[in-house]
Amino acid sequence: MSSRAESSTPSRKRSKWDEDDPEDETVHTGQRQLNSTAGKRRVKARSPTSRSTDASPMPIDSPSGQHHASARPSYSLYVPPRTHHPTIQPARSVYCYERLNQIEEGSYGVVFRARDKETGDIVALKKLKLDEEKHGFPITALREVNALMSCRHENVVRIREVVVGDTLTQVFVVMDFIEHDLKSLLTVMPSPFLQSEIKTLMLQLLSAVAHCHSNWILHRDLKTSNLLMNNRGTIKVADFGLARRYGDPIGVGGMTQLVVTLWYRAPEILLGATTYSTAVDMWSVGCIFAELLLKEPLFQAKGEIELLSMIFKLLGPPSTSLWPDYSTLPLSKTITLPSPQPPQFRQRFHYMTTAGIDLLMSMLTYDPEQRISAEEALQHPYFNESPFPKHPDLFGSFPSAAAGEKRRKPFDSPSAPMRAADYKLLTEGELS
Repeated sequence: MSSRAESSTPSRKRSKWDEDDPEDETVHTGQRQLNSTAGKRRVKARSPTSRSTDASPMPIDSPSGQHHASARPSYSLYVPPRTHHPTIQPARSVYCYERLNQIEEGSYGVVFRARDKETGDIVALKKLKLDEEKHGFPITALREVNALMSCRHENVVRIREVVVGDTLTQVFVVMDFIEHDLKSLLTVMPSPFLQSEIKTLMLQLLSAVAHCHSNWILHRDLKTSNLLMNNRGTIKVADFGLARRYGDPIGVGGMTQLVVTLWYRAPEILLGATTYSTAVDMWSVGCIFAELLLKEPLFQAKGEIELLSMIFKLLGPPSTSLWPDYSTLPLSKTITLPSPQPPQFRQRFHYMTTAGIDLLMSMLTYDPEQRISAEEALQHPYFNESPFPKHPDLFGSFPSAAAGEKRRKPFDSPSAPMRAADYKLLTEGELS
C-alpha cells in the first residue's frame, strides 16, 4: 500500500532556494512516517543483492550517502565559506606601552614618547583629539592614517598600528620615534648645515614628496617642524593631518584654502584658489630649501597681506607673462601690485651657485603650471656639482629634545690668579 502511495505521488525537483510549504508539510507528515516504517520492515526481508525499484538515486553532493529532503545549506553555494575571509584583528590596548614623556601638542593631537612593554622599542604615540568631536570620527584623522599607510617610504615616518584606551575618545596612532625635528635642530645648531648636507636633506625630502605625489597624496603642510631627523642623517616627513587624496574625481567640488602654515603657503592659495595640485607642496619645499640655506624662515610674515608683499619683493610682482591665470584668481582684484622690479634671489642668497639659484627659483615660481615637480627636481644639475651630497652616516649627532636630553654644558675652567697683594698663601698651620 505504501509502495503504491509513493509511486502515485508525483515527484518535483526542488531548487536549493525553495522553502517548505507549511500546509504541504502538515498533509504529508503522516505519510512520511508510514513510508519510513514500511521501509525499515522491507530492509529486513530484502536480500543483499536485491534492489528496490522505488529507491531514489543517491545524491551526488551527499557525503554520507543519506538524502534528507529538508536539509539545505543556510548560505548560497556560490559564496565562499567564512573561513576563506581574512580575520579582523582587534586593536591593541594603549596600556601595552609605557608613556615616558610628552613631545609636543598640535592642532590635531598630542604626541608622547613611549616604550613598548613587550619589545622595548621606543615609539611615538599620537593621541587624536576627539574630546570635542560631535560628528563622529574626524575626517582629518582618517586621512592621516590612510595617507601614512599609502605612502610607505624610507623618508616618510612609518605607522605601526592604532591602539585604543578605555573610552571612545582615546585613540592613538603608533609611529616610529625620531630624535629631532628640523626646526628645533636649526635653532640649537652652532652653525648652519653645509652645502653637501643640505643637498642630502633635499634629496631625501624630494624623494618622499615625489613618492607621496605618485600615490595621489597631497601633504599640504610641509614645513621644517614636520620634518623629523634622526642621529644618522635621515629625515622623514611626518604630520599628515592636512593630507588628502587629489585628482579626478576627488576634489571636484573644490578644496579648502585653510591649508599650509602661513610662511610656507603658495601664492595661489593666498589669492583664493580652490583648485590646486602638487605645486602647493613644491612651493613649501622651496621655502624649506631657503630656510636650510639661511638658517631662518624665508618669509616671516604676520599676515597674508604682509606675506604677499614679501613674495612680491623677492620674486618681483606677477605679470601676465609670468602668471597667465593671475587675473582669474578670486582675490587678485583686491591686491595692488607694486612697480615692476627684477627678482632679488642673487642679493638674498650670496653664496649659492648658479645651479642652486636656478633650482630655488624653479620651486618658487608664480605659475603653478610652470613650477618644477619633485621628480624633475631630483634630476636637477645642482645635485651633481661640487660639493657633492654627503652620506647620511657622516652627519653629526645632537642631543634629542624630544627624548628629554639636554646639551652638555662646557666645563667651567678656573679663573686667572688674583693680584699678589690680595692672594693669601696657605700657611703650614692651615695645612695641618
